Amino acid sequence: MPRETERIEMDADAIQKAIRRMAHEIVEHHDDLGILVLAGIPTRGVEVARRLADHIEKVEGVRPYLATLDISMHRDDLATRARMTAPVPTLLPVDLDGRPVVIVDDVFFTGRSCRSALDALASFGRPSAIQLAVLVDRGHRELPIRADYIGKNVPTARREKIRVRFENLDGVPDSVRVVEP
Repeated sequence: MPRETERIEMDADAIQKAIRRMAHEIVEHHDDLGILVLAGIPTRGVEVARRLADHIEKVEGVRPYLATLDISMHRDDLATRARMTAPVPTLLPVDLDGRPVVIVDDVFFTGRSCRSALDALASFGRPSAIQLAVLVDRGHRELPIRADYIGKNVPTARREKIRVRFENLDGVPDSVRVVEP
């Protein structure tokens, strides 16, 4: 059985710099950070959203609302997935009506997770605007969706995978790795 190979695309410092830059871009585009909602897609999108909120609070003194947005029942590939993702409760700290929302995920690939997130958000209210922030954009879009805030563009082959690891979730140093089967 052939072994997969990995290459490190981002280490902990590069991830921290990308989060910091994305947070500053979000601040530049939102006049009232006190009403902003950062909605992370479980699991690692929630961690990226938390880190963005932490940095925004550190530099601006205002913490955006942090939400968890479960998309598992809104996916269009449930019948074709090898394994089901366990649902995680959606946690929204405020009513979304009239508030700007930034959907946050770790890896942006086909756009289908984002579409699922848009469907999930629609069932909870009508935000004034919806944007997308991703730590890694690997290309290969299948839907006409683009990210507003990108930590790093990492061109990949379709067969490759991106593994994002966070020390507090995975017990290994923060990293983004490209894995080739």
